[in-house]
Amino acid sequence: MFKVSNPVGHALTDPEVPTPAFLIDEAKLMRNLERAKAKAKALGVTLRPHLKTHKSIEIARRQMVSPEGPATVSTVTEARYFAEHGVKDLIYAVGIAPYKLAQIEAIRATGCDLKIILDNVAAAKAVSDYCRDHQTTIPVLIEVDCDGHRSGIQPKSDLLLEVAGALTTGATLVGVLTHAGASYDVENLAVIREAAVNERDGIVLAANRLREAGYDIRIVSVGSTPTMVYAEDETGVTEMRAGVYAMGDLFMMNLGVVKMDDIAGSVLATVIGHQPDKGQVIVDAGWLAMSRDRGTARQHCDFGYGLVCGVDGQPLRGCDIRMTGANQEHGIIEAVAGDRLKPEDFPVGMRLRVLPNHACPTAAPYEKLLLVGDDGCVKVALEHVRGW
Repeated sequence: MFKVSNPVGHALTDPEVPTPAFLIDEAKLMRNLERAKAKAKALGVTLRPHLKTHKSIEIARRQMVSPEGPATVSTVTEARYFAEHGVKDLIYAVGIAPYKLAQIEAIRATGCDLKIILDNVAAAKAVSDYCRDHQTTIPVLIEVDCDGHRSGIQPKSDLLLEVAGALTTGATLVGVLTHAGASYDVENLAVIREAAVNERDGIVLAANRLREAGYDIRIVSVGSTPTMVYAEDETGVTEMRAGVYAMGDLFMMNLGVVKMDDIAGSVLATVIGHQPDKGQVIVDAGWLAMSRDRGTARQHCDFGYGLVCGVDGQPLRGCDIRMTGANQEHGIIEAVAGDRLKPEDFPVGMRLRVLPNHACPTAAPYEKLLLVGDDGCVKVALEHVRGW
């Protein structure tokens, strides 16, 4: 009979720890979580962390300011999962698809104050019609576009008041929400600080316009990891959402938002072969294990599919060894500077850790996330939710 291995209590070099595996350095994780709580407190806003990076209730309970929230999610499945585990205050921070309203109502019926967002009249009418037909109430935030990055309504647009007016019966306007996507665009701290100011000014303007029109705007929500780190004044804002700060990644490191030692998440891989003539080492973690996010390709330092470290989590040869290529289950590792890699230095069976470009999609497909203690052993295999 096949026996499933249990990695808990084992060193990362032990065969009981399968590869590829997503690892989380507990000490780094906790430093990141506490730093965010302290920053929100200093700014005088509520921390409403985005849980999409790890999707785990065990981490969420450490991350949130209380076991009941508040928190942010990116899928209805996440909302259901966290509600089932006692989180009572959630925002589903993706524009609502009308067919999902029955699922939203069902989650709310369990006692979770789940709120939705939208940015157009058609969606507002759909929510209003659903609430009328089902004699229910659904709280709504209008998404605001503070920097032309993605979705949302510009703060000065007449559409803002049109959408608010289209929310009737039980579709109740409770706030406004924005995301400073422009803070991801340029590797310049001055630009990130400016994005934080624009984020604040845009959302506060939108909130005040709605208040002047007679709407009770209780939630003024901003959120991105770069602006959370570099915001200096959040006057008029009530809460801050951010997510990737929990684990950090190479993209955020290139932006200057986190340091190398802040990156808590990595992928454990095993060497399975070599291409000596090319100076390449092959591991059992391809783009399915690392994700196909190549965000660092447009930054000053292109890490390929990830930065290669020893099993202790320390980068090998500085930052010169990277996963330069990947197939679905094969990762190709080579030196981007200096001598080519030699097979004898990376024997078959050797374990390596690879820091990801983007923590969120990298962690998402794994069945469990392995929390690693200071002794280099797996402390806990964390359950987390997957799917939409």
